Amino acid sequence: MSADPIIGIIGGSGLYDIDGLAHIRWERVESPFGQTSDEFLFGQLDGQQLVFLPRHGRGHKIPPSELNYRANIDALKRAGVTEIISLSACGSFKEELDPGTFVIVDQFIDRTFARRKSFFGTGMVAHVGFGHPVCSRLGNVLEEGARDLGIKTVRGGTYLAMEGPQFSTRAESLLYKDWGCDVIGMTNMPEAKLAREAEMCYATVAMVTDFDCWHPDHEHVTVDAIIKVLLGNADNATSLVKEVAPKLSGRSKECSDGCHHALDNALITAPDARDPDVLAKLDAVAGRVLNT
Repeated sequence: MSADPIIGIIGGSGLYDIDGLAHIRWERVESPFGQTSDEFLFGQLDGQQLVFLPRHGRGHKIPPSELNYRANIDALKRAGVTEIISLSACGSFKEELDPGTFVIVDQFIDRTFARRKSFFGTGMVAHVGFGHPVCSRLGNVLEEGARDLGIKTVRGGTYLAMEGPQFSTRAESLLYKDWGCDVIGMTNMPEAKLAREAEMCYATVAMVTDFDCWHPDHEHVTVDAIIKVLLGNADNATSLVKEVAPKLSGRSKECSDGCHHALDNALITAPDARDPDVLAKLDAVAGRVLNT
């Protein structure tokens, strides 16, 4: 991968636009996996190409379980995106991770069950490594940028991805807390898995809006208070994007974490057993390895 980096931003709850970009246009990018959550916002920031996707669509129209994660990631790849910054609202399992804190997570526990989690399947099987599910290079830049902006930031943590759309029971919340999870959300799985299959760098900024229902004061939190934090987080997230995008423009070669070569040893199906119809859908995601 010798092309200059193009940064994809996936905005979560409360973040449906990125202001301050130059040469902007909203454009639909087609995918063989279906329709994306919304049009993509294309623009530039200090000369760096950005592509923004409101994960739930503008106006927050699509719930987590009904998002077409495969179309979103495939279309971002078709748009030339090489690295993805995922911005996601979440709940916290720890007192010190209070509302307004940004957590740059490094691990996931996937408890979702109603979603298509892979681009591959019958006719073209692949198994990608996922022991280290986020790009540390992106994480380093995000951590530096957040601290420079004075945003309370914690580097490292485990994100529990739940199915939703309902929140946890208290018993579930206490279980996840006992597991050592740091934050809980509904959207980063299978998003992170698909980004790895598409050979794109991926990092998550989990933005705490509230304590999950394990907390004794949870019942006293009002919707107005959560919305206030959500909007404050969105403002900080926009500032963070503007801070880090120029710092990501300097990469001139493949990611040192190996993100851009995740499929090198992942394809299992023998060449003469591969389904041509399946391969046709994988032209963007896996074209680098399928065409060699």
